[in-house]
Amino acid sequence: MVELEAVTRRYGKNTALDAVTVAFARGTFTAVMGPSGSGKSTLLQCAAGLDRPDAGRITVAGQDLTGLSERRLTLLRRERIGFVFQAFNLLPALTARQNVGLPMRLAGRRPDRATVDRALAAVGLADRAGHRPQQLSGGQQQRVAIARALVTRPAVLFADEPTGALDTNTGRDVLRLLRDLVDEHHQTIVMVTHDPAAAAYADRVLFLTDGRLSGSLSAPTASAVIEMMAAA
Repeated sequence: MVELEAVTRRYGKNTALDAVTVAFARGTFTAVMGPSGSGKSTLLQCAAGLDRPDAGRITVAGQDLTGLSERRLTLLRRERIGFVFQAFNLLPALTARQNVGLPMRLAGRRPDRATVDRALAAVGLADRAGHRPQQLSGGQQQRVAIARALVTRPAVLFADEPTGALDTNTGRDVLRLLRDLVDEHHQTIVMVTHDPAAAAYADRVLFLTDGRLSGSLSAPTASAVIEMMAAA
């Protein structure tokens, strides 16, 4: 679903990504880990078309991002890519239903209520559609953000520290939801996290060090992730 071939990204004299080659298969859940400054957020941003690499090739759902105009890149992100971040980024004046329908409005389309309600039902919030963010818990707000990311049926969902602002129990609920999206709906998810317990929900963990892939772990457990990080 997503392929990076020899992707390099520099910021001044700093090389954030150094000829990284990696692929993310359809219907899989991958966690990306590494110390601060290792390049994990840059990898996510380049793979999602939010940042352009200095060298290399990126393909999302069969579409080569190289050379795409800003307009075509924006359309691709809007239609084929979903984003979930640590900050929920919900508009406080809008209800959950209106927040979820926002990507359709930004695309110049009238939100289809049935589609929006299906997205809310998929994250367990069918009975909270008329609630505004301040009427929802942190975990519920993140679920609304996930529903908003899913409403366009993206080829891939990128999540950057999606449980970073949540307590342990609420974060676990959100991670179970992401796991269910992969298992039941074959959603492709790539998640940046610093938390070994969160990474254990993934099918695979990739480790970055100084902008390079330094290891991977399949069928991870939290203890195995901790051991891998300690050995790096």
